Amino acid sequence: MKLIHTFGESKERADKLLAELEIRGASNTAKVDTTVRTILADIRHGGDASLIEYAGRLDGLRLGCPEKGEPDQSFRVTREEMLAAWNDTEPALQAAMRLAQANILAFAERQLPKPFSFRPVEGMEVGQIVRPLSSVGCYVPGGRYPLPSTLLMTATPAQVAGVKRIVVCSPKPAKETLAAAHLAGITEFYRIGGAQAIAAMAYGTETIKPVDKIVGPGNLYVTAAKIAVSHECGIDMPAGPTEIVYTSEIGNPAGIAADLVAQAEHDPEALAILITTREDLAKQVIAEAERQSADNEIAKQSLAAQGYAFVTDTIEEARTLTNRLAPEHLTVDTGADLRWVQNAGSVFIGHHTPQSMGDYISGPNHVLPTGRVGRMRAGLSVLDFVKIITVQQYTRAALHEIGPHTITLAEAEGLTAHAESVRVRMLLDDQGQDPEGKIQ
Repeated sequence: MKLIHTFGESKERADKLLAELEIRGASNTAKVDTTVRTILADIRHGGDASLIEYAGRLDGLRLGCPEKGEPDQSFRVTREEMLAAWNDTEPALQAAMRLAQANILAFAERQLPKPFSFRPVEGMEVGQIVRPLSSVGCYVPGGRYPLPSTLLMTATPAQVAGVKRIVVCSPKPAKETLAAAHLAGITEFYRIGGAQAIAAMAYGTETIKPVDKIVGPGNLYVTAAKIAVSHECGIDMPAGPTEIVYTSEIGNPAGIAADLVAQAEHDPEALAILITTREDLAKQVIAEAERQSADNEIAKQSLAAQGYAFVTDTIEEARTLTNRLAPEHLTVDTGADLRWVQNAGSVFIGHHTPQSMGDYISGPNHVLPTGRVGRMRAGLSVLDFVKIITVQQYTRAALHEIGPHTITLAEAEGLTAHAESVRVRMLLDDQGQDPEGKIQ
């Protein structure tokens, strides 16, 4: 990790680095855009054959091609395989998965929006109804580590929302991931990953029907692919490499470093930052992070490349810098700090709330916005799996009372047909040609 003062002689260097961090999402995906777009185009036009070719080449799988008379050996995971994986899972891990699932489900149920209706004026009723998406695709990374937690985090809110078709794609799915799929009741699971999986779920192939929305985290290729297909298929967010900011004045150096190392071990591209006014704390955290990551090669790479301890001149500057970075994971010292937090994916409060608790068991989703997307949206939630459809209805009396105002606004905009659509209804009423409508 590098210690950087945001004031004095280091100010210019700090300002330059912060400007680079502010565009981290866009600049990162730009590195892989050309490759990703080639994969997307190939699978869109080549269907299963292209998908199987890429899966074999990039995911290391030997897949059959039914069209050529080859057996479909491992393209789709069977329910029997998922059951076998669950039965082969240690009871302690089964119990942990059940608890995580229960907490995610309970949290999602409380997030679920409710239908409502009300009458701003007599005879005019407005409201909303809530409907689930018909189908979603859940991307579960399967590279360095098995991530059964991500399967539960993406599938469970979709189930709470009432989504009927849930597709899971994961390259080289580990036994633990397959076990989580069984626990979640997943019936459609494919052994594909990367941009090729995103293409299959977005565009469809002969085997995989397209979905309405794709959710879940992934590497730069997955993130770039999701962005590229987002004009045709809904996505949750560009959930790229992990990010952590720990903003503290009173934290324990060992505890702070432990969280930084924990998030850094996800990916060599992970971003790990401490923000404080205390240079002594910053130096202690840097030393602790170096010690704790000594035997963790990925965390060590990440901290060396993207690990920073910013020492600010004032606490207010530390808070401003935190919101400016809009981190995926943010830890603060006390609940009072929530008053100044504006931009973050998920907030963790105090020494006894390690970020790993949120990654696995707490209930709030761990699929969170990266690349400063936290400025504009929250993490994955049940809201990502439903549509809010607004509803409105007028009685004859309400139309005659409020309709003239609509006519005035429409004519002010020059949209005469809009005005006429109201005027015609009112005229038909006056002529007795339209029955009285009743609000259902």
